[in-house]
Amino acid sequence: MRILFLTHAFNSLTQRLHSELTQDGHELSVEFDINDRVTEEAVALWRPELIVAPFLKRRIPESVWWRHRCIVVHPGIVGDRGPSALDWAILEGEPDWGVTAIEANGELDGGAVWASAGFAMREATKSSLYRNEVTEAAVKALRLTLQRLAAGERPQSPCDAPASGRGRARPLMRQADRAIEWAQDDAATVLRKVHASDGSPGVLDEVLGLPAFLYGAHLEGGARVAADAGAVIAQRDGAILRATRDGAVWITHLRRADGAVPDFKLPAAMVLGDRLAGVPQAPLAPDAEVDAPTWREIRYEETGPVGWLHFPFHNGAMGTAQCQALTAALRSAKARPTRVIVLAGGPDYWSNGIHLNLIEAHPQPADESWRNINAMDDLVLEILLTDQQLTVAAMAGNAGAGGAFLALAADHVWARSGVLLNPHYKGMGNLYGSEYWTYLLPRRVAPDAAHALMNDRLPVTAARAAALGLIDAAFGADPSSFHAETTTRAQALAESGDFDRMLQAKSKKRAADEAVKPLAAYRAEELERMKLNFYGFDSSYHVARHAFVTKVPRSRTPLWLAKHRAQKAGPR
Repeated sequence: MRILFLTHAFNSLTQRLHSELTQDGHELSVEFDINDRVTEEAVALWRPELIVAPFLKRRIPESVWWRHRCIVVHPGIVGDRGPSALDWAILEGEPDWGVTAIEANGELDGGAVWASAGFAMREATKSSLYRNEVTEAAVKALRLTLQRLAAGERPQSPCDAPASGRGRARPLMRQADRAIEWAQDDAATVLRKVHASDGSPGVLDEVLGLPAFLYGAHLEGGARVAADAGAVIAQRDGAILRATRDGAVWITHLRRADGAVPDFKLPAAMVLGDRLAGVPQAPLAPDAEVDAPTWREIRYEETGPVGWLHFPFHNGAMGTAQCQALTAALRSAKARPTRVIVLAGGPDYWSNGIHLNLIEAHPQPADESWRNINAMDDLVLEILLTDQQLTVAAMAGNAGAGGAFLALAADHVWARSGVLLNPHYKGMGNLYGSEYWTYLLPRRVAPDAAHALMNDRLPVTAARAAALGLIDAAFGADPSSFHAETTTRAQALAESGDFDRMLQAKSKKRAADEAVKPLAAYRAEELERMKLNFYGFDSSYHVARHAFVTKVPRSRTPLWLAKHRAQKAGPR
């Protein structure tokens, strides 16, 4: 089927649906929802059989839905209506939720129902639920919709569609609904409010006299500290610990709301600066054992001969200091008497490479870009030179740009079935990229496929990545089954009778590769190109990074997504 995606942005849900439907054989093009005229033009150019809206922030123009069948992917159960569906579900503690495919009409989320898919809720941020449960349910609901369309079926009216009775019209959730009453709210309520606001818009609050939006809340289950609710009582790895009436919660990120700059999301301690004078540090080593919930950026644990290195960095972004800390943690792990080291990343993102927000906030962004990419390269090199253990990149969450190539440095690369990879850099202002990609990609993927991955700038599913040879295996329908299977496979590697032979073969291959072309040569060549991106006359990278970090509204759809406009423009 010829389908047009009309979307506010090419976010994780849109990317997954685009990838899955493309693999199913549908012909897709994408148009960003900029204004009515642009949307009408896109429809005229592509002449779609169906329009799908996976992620919109405004209604589809009547001039479009009146003439063309349009399916809205709504992150709510049947009967639910409104722009804050998932926010309300989290805040009100819904035990289960769903996604509904609705035919667009003049009433917001009030059209006929084509399909729906449900899921159990869990205690997690809105972003995490959206990237996992909502995305999986959306894939099911949209596929079922397409099957019913192909079979000539009709949708059900909202009144006739099976419903739980909980679906209803809900208003836009406002800051008054999200506001934390520190003297009254317990830790669980604080967590729900921040979780429901994660990603956007955050919870507006005041921290040490600074108006700011809160993000990234985590429960602290250790010993209680006598302090007023709301007080900042400790800091760790850039996060702050705030007392609640019955405990404490970590807040990892803030976005200042006083009109000063930078006014985008950054580590809480960085935003607060001197306001944190006198607030004690509470360091926690990656391998320190704890018996209560807490938060830290890097965690190491061992299960027999297998070491696990977890690094759930916020949104998968890895700043210079984070890369250095992870490299140090990896060195410590390599010194342990283990046989396999699993690089587990985080549950939502494995890694997305350099930290664009930290770079944008730096007085000298080019210099910080240079430091960050070199720290990433040092980390990749540390993985590549692991000679006493086998390494596994176990991707439970998505990976992009340098983070995708960081994973390829491991001996074995496994990904959860629902994971998306974006193994390319050019979308960020024609960035060339480093992380030894010129060595890592060709040793896994044929030249034509490698060229397509880097230049098409499109996501690939885990299944497609495995078929290409980019990764070794894709398995696990959900995070828990992926972790269980990863544990089994890693244990099998460690206990294999062929372990010594595998380690010797790895060392021999590394030596042979080094003799052909040293790793230092790959790095030097990549960094020469990156130096031009950072310091050269072409400022495309700096312009693109600024637009990305500060969320400058899109003025057009990139031609690699908008096939209808690429055809009009002619060959690229």
